[in-house]
Amino acid sequence: MSASRALACRSLVLLLPASLLLWSGPAGADDAAEGPVEGPAATTSVHTAGTQQVLLQALPQVVQQGPRAAPAGWAKAAITATVRPVLVGRPVRLQVQRGLSWQYVDKVKQDRAGRAQFAAPVSADGQPLTYRVKALRFDGLEAVVSEPVSTERWLAPTWNDEFAGTVLGPSWSHRGQSYEPQSLRRCSKGDPSAVRVRNGAVRLSVLRDRSRTTRCRAGVRGKPGRRYAYRLQGHIGTMGAFSFRYGVAAARVKFHHSRGQHGAFWMQPVGGMYPGGPGHEIDVIEYFGDKHPLGGLGTFVHRYEGDTVVKTGARMTKFRSFLRSRRDGWSKNFHVFSVEWTPEMLVFRIDGKETYRIRGGISSDRQYPILSILASDYEIPKMKDSRLPQHMFVDWVRVWETGP
Repeated sequence: MSASRALACRSLVLLLPASLLLWSGPAGADDAAEGPVEGPAATTSVHTAGTQQVLLQALPQVVQQGPRAAPAGWAKAAITATVRPVLVGRPVRLQVQRGLSWQYVDKVKQDRAGRAQFAAPVSADGQPLTYRVKALRFDGLEAVVSEPVSTERWLAPTWNDEFAGTVLGPSWSHRGQSYEPQSLRRCSKGDPSAVRVRNGAVRLSVLRDRSRTTRCRAGVRGKPGRRYAYRLQGHIGTMGAFSFRYGVAAARVKFHHSRGQHGAFWMQPVGGMYPGGPGHEIDVIEYFGDKHPLGGLGTFVHRYEGDTVVKTGARMTKFRSFLRSRRDGWSKNFHVFSVEWTPEMLVFRIDGKETYRIRGGISSDRQYPILSILASDYEIPKMKDSRLPQHMFVDWVRVWETGP
């Protein structure tokens, strides 16, 4: 390996966790010529040609937008190419191997982060597919072709629930079934009546608690507030039934409309959170309603630093780039929200497109999935009781465990 090539590969290591650097063989300039792939391809490949570098990654079926519940098997795999140097607008073609040749699949333009992101089938006739990309000649740079990647690792999820039938599957249990002032839920609690399985999805709701004849004073920042109806909320998790360590977790969700509650797909460590512990809370996605001034979407991690719980992450202010059109919306259509969890980093995505990543201080404890729509005390004043009930729908949840 030349000195320049070694330097380029070391720079790409900074972009990708070591657990995913499954480079398949040498990557000389002539190795990407037309012809069959020799040996199995990995889920991630790195190719260097002169001053150009192509990092290609195949992810599971985490792309599935649409207005209705649909089989998880219809979701598309996410294929992401990161090309250096970054030339915004450079055309990048996705190709799939068919026998001895490569066939055109799709073409997109490189974005400001250097990425070209595709949605493509994960298999054909039950068999994995092999993909590569070709960054076309552009602005003085010659065309460059990536090393191939395979979808084989993602054919079968480790765990899957598509919410068939009319009752929750045995992995799920109800959470938070008492009013908890210490958790800022003095006026709301989890209840089975706020969870309903029907038409291939689970509906989680915020409902009026008809058993309470009094009203609750919902305060903001510790100050007494107005009185509102007590609420019941959908809050379920797989604690004690399913957990995993490292991999990709995804849920296809259509959120509620109004502010006054937040829907979420999140995970907690099996061993709980405590000072010095290995486990953190991972909020894959939270949604605070259609009229939220900052867009309503957020991704966060809660962990201990010393004796203090700190919160890292971000609210997504440029959320429209992840919607299909002006008519699309988080409460109008289903979207797939996912997290890729490795020992080195967390990468969050919406329909396969990266939204945020966190490096360092990553949870190493097994995590279990949670689905909820929670009306915290500080949110309740943002919505009149007359707007109840509010609903979020989850079409499916899937986990592809990779291990460390």
